[in-house]
Amino acid sequence: MTRRQKAITYLGLSLGLLLVIGPFVWTALSSLKPESEIRRDPPTFWPETFTLDNFVELFERVNIGQSFVNSLIVALVLVASNVLLCSMVGYAFAKLPFRGRNLAFSLVMIQMAIPAIVLMTPQFVLIAKLGLVNTFAGIILPTLVGPLGVFMMRQFMQELPDELIHAARVDGAGEFRIFFRIILPLCGPPLATLGLITFLGAWNNFLWPAVVAQSEDMYTLPVALNILNGHEGTHYNLLVAGSVVVIAPILFIFIFLQRYFVQGIATTGIK
Repeated sequence: MTRRQKAITYLGLSLGLLLVIGPFVWTALSSLKPESEIRRDPPTFWPETFTLDNFVELFERVNIGQSFVNSLIVALVLVASNVLLCSMVGYAFAKLPFRGRNLAFSLVMIQMAIPAIVLMTPQFVLIAKLGLVNTFAGIILPTLVGPLGVFMMRQFMQELPDELIHAARVDGAGEFRIFFRIILPLCGPPLATLGLITFLGAWNNFLWPAVVAQSEDMYTLPVALNILNGHEGTHYNLLVAGSVVVIAPILFIFIFLQRYFVQGIATTGIK
């Protein structure tokens, strides 16, 4: 690659980076502006008046602390369940021969093509019949294990050498011991990727928690922030401040797991 080609490549990447992070930077800066400045036409990019009043008012008007804890509980439980269960199902599809394996895996893949909104009504009826409306169990159960996670773990585990498993079986190890002592320690990158994707989905999910959580003490963060779109009008200063509160944990987690995320994507067949 010539020097000119490198310059054009870096210029294109820099422009792409600006397009991607521009809205996030604008949101973060707007959270430090008074509402009058946010509504100004033409808008300002850099705050003329810095203020933290938006965050103070946000915490006064919305029970952010409880909603943050609710979102964290839901996200962490779903991360743990998907990492464990998707890995176990993926291991079975990748390394355990059984009758109907290809058909079962095809059914899992078909589920990925079904829009979540189509399943929402029967899922809610089932949750209501079980008496789990307005509970953590009701919010968590429908996504306790996901087809995307099963696919990712199967794709990665297929590349692991069968000789490791055969040697462990010769030594008398059972399938659970093989899975937990041999397979899982080799699955660091895809597990980190699956955990991050699951956390993002659970943390940002609005529609299902809004349907199941029917009291303010069960609201997750996206549902709690929707209170700001009330009859009094939209409070843009509070919405951008709330967006920063929602985005900040995700940003820190992604920065911490970025290397594993890239490795996981590269080794699970997702291009």
